[in-house]
Amino acid sequence: MPAVSDAGPLIHLAQIGTLLLLKQIFGKVTIVRSVKHEVVDLGIRLGYRDAPLIREALAAGYIIVKRPSPRLTKRARKLAENENLSMSDSETLLLAKMLAQPLLTDEKPLSMLGRMYGLELWNTWTILLEGLRGGFVTKAEIRAAVKELGEMKHKLSPERAREVLEAADRIASGDM
Repeated sequence: MPAVSDAGPLIHLAQIGTLLLLKQIFGKVTIVRSVKHEVVDLGIRLGYRDAPLIREALAAGYIIVKRPSPRLTKRARKLAENENLSMSDSETLLLAKMLAQPLLTDEKPLSMLGRMYGLELWNTWTILLEGLRGGFVTKAEIRAAVKELGEMKHKLSPERAREVLEAADRIASGDM
């Protein structure tokens, strides 16, 4: 099942070396040009180590860039103004709605709007847990991700970190 992603999950999965999960779980992931600009073009210019990995995924073809239509861009501009979102987030949300595909995001406001639009939502943690369920990552890799992303970059509360680790334990033991 293909999906549409904003920048967050791409960056976070690349930072911990699990970007390939997107291909393994979704087959293809679509991003809008402004997301590509943020995660690859600016990332490379600023020397972020995740940016070349995302560029490689684009070259491999499992992340694809889609230019929004003028109609979608107009709707996105209005949504961005009304909901105080970035244009990139608005285009991503509306593209996921138009394509009837899951939305991958780590941003709460975008998740809330996605829910209102009836979209299936995934974040970095649900992708990692699905990767564990599918045998693509190990429980140890989830623990390392919680430590690296959760404590340092992802603003994961101790309670949420515990929930992720407990879910990983249940999946690994076959209870989920």
